[in-house]
Amino acid sequence: MKTFTLPGTDILAPNVVLGLMRIADKTDDEIRELVRTARDAGIDFLDHADVYGGELHHCERRFAEALALTPSQRDEITIQTKAGIVTDGPYYDFSYEHIVKSVEGSLAALRTDRIDILLLHRPDALVEPEEVARAFDELEAAGKVRAFGVSNQTPRQIDLLRKYVRQPLVANQLQLSITHEPIIAQGVSMNMLAEQQAATLDGGGIVDYCRLHDITIQAWSPFQAGFFTGVFLGSPDYPELNAVIDRLARQYDVPAIAIATAWITRHPARMQVVLGTTSPERVAGAAQGSDLPLTRAEWYELFRAAGHLVP
Repeated sequence: MKTFTLPGTDILAPNVVLGLMRIADKTDDEIRELVRTARDAGIDFLDHADVYGGELHHCERRFAEALALTPSQRDEITIQTKAGIVTDGPYYDFSYEHIVKSVEGSLAALRTDRIDILLLHRPDALVEPEEVARAFDELEAAGKVRAFGVSNQTPRQIDLLRKYVRQPLVANQLQLSITHEPIIAQGVSMNMLAEQQAATLDGGGIVDYCRLHDITIQAWSPFQAGFFTGVFLGSPDYPELNAVIDRLARQYDVPAIAIATAWITRHPARMQVVLGTTSPERVAGAAQGSDLPLTRAEWYELFRAAGHLVP
């Protein structure tokens, strides 16, 4: 498993992350097997959110119940969670009160004394960055959160926060897969008027922006064809792409899911791939893509096979 020191922290992080948004209905044994498989593959970085599981803090609570971590076991893993979505609306809330209350709830549910990384979960159009800064300062000073980041935010939204927030924003969790890649494709086809993939969306240039500011991109839904539209692996809707993936999988002697992982981890931005599967077999297979050395030609062949233009 390829690791790196997460910029702005002292956290040694793997470039594949285990997401735990789908464990609500899993038994303790199933959760333990999932986490054990990830750990055996070198994945010691776990991604949560307060809203995962339907009931507030439910997946965080199920994780803690199943694992029953000792203090030394807790020290061996990195726990990331998110705050900011209010499911009753639904709406978004980055107020001081909501952020602090959410973190307190996550700490209790996870049975831990600190969150390693807290992300603001999607943008809040009514954000008052001074309140975010106050919450971050208080949580850091109390030792309740070690590092902070965002999810699904544009360069300008991050700039607005950075004007007030003292701590570095160490991560931005963004949807990215071979077939859902506007944050990469728009740069490849810059200024090609007739091509949709050249359109500048959400402020543009988020990949380069994150590289310039030492913000780690965490790729969520790395195997989804679109916005929760189903996976592209093995899908009859992507015959050309799957033919290339299968050929490369045979060449490298890995499962197809490892090739899909490697397409993201091969990018020099040092991205992390956030797995959403609850299948131990798929976790182990995806982990094999962590340091798979795709060539430039192979990376671009996958890009083209997914239907993206390479001028």
